[in-house]
Amino acid sequence: MLAALTQKLRQNVRQLGWWDAAFYFLGLALRPVGIRLYKYEFVAQPIAANELARGRGKAIDVRLVTEQGGVPLDYPRPAHVVADRFEQGAFTLQAWKGEQLAGFLWLLHRGYREDEVRADFRLASSDSVWDFDVYVAPEFRLGPTYLRLWDEANTLLRARAVRWTCSRISSFNVASRNAHARLGTVRMAGAVFVCAGPVQVSFITQAPYLHLSWRAADAPRLVFDTAPLPAPAAQTMPR
Repeated sequence: MLAALTQKLRQNVRQLGWWDAAFYFLGLALRPVGIRLYKYEFVAQPIAANELARGRGKAIDVRLVTEQGGVPLDYPRPAHVVADRFEQGAFTLQAWKGEQLAGFLWLLHRGYREDEVRADFRLASSDSVWDFDVYVAPEFRLGPTYLRLWDEANTLLRARAVRWTCSRISSFNVASRNAHARLGTVRMAGAVFVCAGPVQVSFITQAPYLHLSWRAADAPRLVFDTAPLPAPAAQTMPR
């Protein structure tokens, strides 16, 4: 038992680093007493000028959906969550392989009202959008679905004069962190949210820095400005 715990600890430290691993295990320790801990990184990803899939995945059909009627009945997100996203002005790209939904990603101009914690993310520059809930079905995760989604998103956003997509990533999600890093992300800020019942305490590396709230109307607002960022060349993913 002790050997297994030690091995898990070493694995998490190796993947996350000491700092994030400490928060990860703290979060696990707090769950039994009803306290939830979330640690996020906020990143900006440049719109790629070149195709990322490099010709792969042509059989995957990527569709733009702007209203709830375009979402299939077996969509892997609650209907009320999807409805709220469209009400915020979000739109989604869906990847289809034949009759099967292979994946999707969501985009929103101006910013995003987070649905995991109580927070409102705003964008100060018109040259950026917010991306969130990038999902690929398990059976398609070894294929080009992820890259095909981003190729279509990049084409659409270039036409709208967008230079950056911004997002929040869980510090504990190694796969997501690595996937975004390979697309050339720039870190903008970080935050820790501690939630206990209706009470939420937010520790943020930018304004408002420290925030206490106990209702939706008191959500902290984080503003991200991509205008000062240079436009680095986006890295392509390996074959």
